[in-house]
Amino acid sequence: MTTTRAGGRHGFPWRAAGAAVVVLLAMVGSGLIGASLKDAPAPRPPQPLAQAGPASSGPVEAEPDAAGPIEADLPAEGGDPAEGGDPAEGGDPDVVAPPTPAGLPRSAPTRIAIPRIDVDASIMQLGTNPDGTVEVPPLKQAHLAGWYEPGPSPGEVGNSVIVGHVDSAAMGPAVFFSLGALQPGDRIDVTRADGRQVGFTVESVKAYPKTAFPTEQVYGPTDKVGLRVVTCGGIFDRTAGSYPDNIVVFASRAE
Repeated sequence: MTTTRAGGRHGFPWRAAGAAVVVLLAMVGSGLIGASLKDAPAPRPPQPLAQAGPASSGPVEAEPDAAGPIEADLPAEGGDPAEGGDPAEGGDPDVVAPPTPAGLPRSAPTRIAIPRIDVDASIMQLGTNPDGTVEVPPLKQAHLAGWYEPGPSPGEVGNSVIVGHVDSAAMGPAVFFSLGALQPGDRIDVTRADGRQVGFTVESVKAYPKTAFPTEQVYGPTDKVGLRVVTCGGIFDRTAGSYPDNIVVFASRAE
């Protein structure tokens, strides 16, 4: 279930649901362009080629002048890992499973670089607000990315999640404005506090309606070293006061 935050507020509401934690991503912007520039065409963020889930509904505006909330249920860490085949239960004993990638020790990320879209940004740590929402970078710092600290750090086994705004009233296009332009094979480099730089290769880039967010693929458990980068997407819906989609980049540690 998704909710619309009053007053154009940004947040990642979450709640405990058994052993899992469900996180609601609400990437919200305020004005995309200033009041004195409302008649000027607003730049539109590029969108990925892959659209996953059912199509968004509702009227859209061709030239938005404000950014709105994008909401999608996201689970944080939790649940049982997928179980592999067992030779005793029908698996082929002669087939050797590929080795599980060894993760790095935990260390907070400090910077993210994405050469294709000219991103070279500092990363702040995000936790949860007193009201249970997950923090996002302040709109005044929309040039920064944010790491969801309760999850794995980049380089650890599991899916590390980094989020950022697509735009803001103060600066227009924000840190992940061009995220939808990424393509499979593109490189993402994350620098960590321990001085190590971890490279990731983009596997896919998809847009999901906020009602069909891939919770397990983003925050679910995995035995691989993965990275998920998330921002707003779609054409701003002025009637609803929100972007209709989330853009998600799925990446794995580079060989």
